[in-house]
Amino acid sequence: METVSQLAKLGLFDARVPRYTSYPTAPHFNSAVDSSHFADWVAALPPESEVSLYIHIPFCRRLCWFCACRTQGTSSLSPVAGYLETLKAEIDILGAALPSGVKLSALHWGGGTPTLLAPEMMTELADSVFRTIPLAEHGEFSVEIDPNEIDEARLDALAAAGMTRASIGVQDFDPEIQQIIGREQSFEVTQAAVDGIRARGVTSLNTDILYGLPNQSRAKITDSVQKLLSLSPDRVALYGYAHVPWMARRQTLIPSDALPTPEERLHLFETARRLFLWDGYDEIGIDHFAARDDSMAIAARDGTLRRNFQGYTVDPAPALIGLGASAISRFPQGYAQNISGTGDYTKAIREGRFATGRGHVFAGEDLIRARMIETLMCDFRIDRAEIEADYGARPDFITSLFAAAKEQFGQFVTVDTRGLEIPPEGRPLTRMIAKAFDAYEMAKTGHSSAI
Repeated sequence: METVSQLAKLGLFDARVPRYTSYPTAPHFNSAVDSSHFADWVAALPPESEVSLYIHIPFCRRLCWFCACRTQGTSSLSPVAGYLETLKAEIDILGAALPSGVKLSALHWGGGTPTLLAPEMMTELADSVFRTIPLAEHGEFSVEIDPNEIDEARLDALAAAGMTRASIGVQDFDPEIQQIIGREQSFEVTQAAVDGIRARGVTSLNTDILYGLPNQSRAKITDSVQKLLSLSPDRVALYGYAHVPWMARRQTLIPSDALPTPEERLHLFETARRLFLWDGYDEIGIDHFAARDDSMAIAARDGTLRRNFQGYTVDPAPALIGLGASAISRFPQGYAQNISGTGDYTKAIREGRFATGRGHVFAGEDLIRARMIETLMCDFRIDRAEIEADYGARPDFITSLFAAAKEQFGQFVTVDTRGLEIPPEGRPLTRMIAKAFDAYEMAKTGHSSAI
């Protein structure tokens, strides 16, 4: 692959950059944003408008070694039951602060393992949400499902609650790799979960698969992708494994000497990518694939694809509200993140206030740069006219940023009077090119590999 040699010559295989699910990224949030900001931003939402809601369930029966998410292990449902009561109280506080007539364009339960909840807990949580903020007529209700942590009763509860989309993490189907990353999940167990989901009329299925795992080869990822394709998911996220043991201590259990090199990671990505394309999926952004008639593929074609903390999305809501420990919200005015520790989070909610611990207020060039980065990540281009007209950016400011990106990345970006674009051969560099528009990220350490 010619791109591999070009990247090596430029020394870009050692780059570590953010995934840009926000701008500025979460490490730059600060404690100056508190619960009063959150309350003001909620109150400022237009009446009769739509918002997106994310609910974080941080518990897992077992902690997968590869995972860097904010989770905690539990062997019983007792702490989960207590956490559910806190969530319901937080929903009540939110409901009292919301302007009249607000509805949900999207509801997502993530984790952790949301399917750790017992069936009656799922029903309680869904009832609490929809009693407070009803789902819009076109609204979507999605849930992350662990095939190892699901049964008929829980599937029945989710279907009865109105789940419209399920999301299943696959990672890799190779038994040796599963053992090394602490995530044993057979194809048969995964297929049974998919069959159970579809048997209940839930036709929309998202799946995640990882490249860059220890001892992963092109032959192994080919086998895993082919098995995944046999499940006919509507959307697939092909994420690069982020080895950040300095952030996620459990990853120290994964032998670093078994990880593929950056060059090998790129080959693994290309192997999987070609299989998805050969099977008729549309390529979405830097790491997603979708069936051509899926709403995400349609959004990618018509220019309405967006990016938030859940990755790529078609949700048009201007505000994403996150509930639960460590959950992040995005409002037109800025970001607000809940306290991460479940004890301190619970204390705040039980005191009758929002649990915001930190965040960021948009100022200066933030919204301009945020939109530039988002459109690069979604469309591989920046439309100069849009940035000038919709965000009030000065022409000389845009020109200077484009010139700096062109000087740094050469043939991997093209610049003309219409704007800046990343050609196909430069798309493995998208996150690095996005960093050229980031006024906050200066250090090369702390993030996952860019390739």
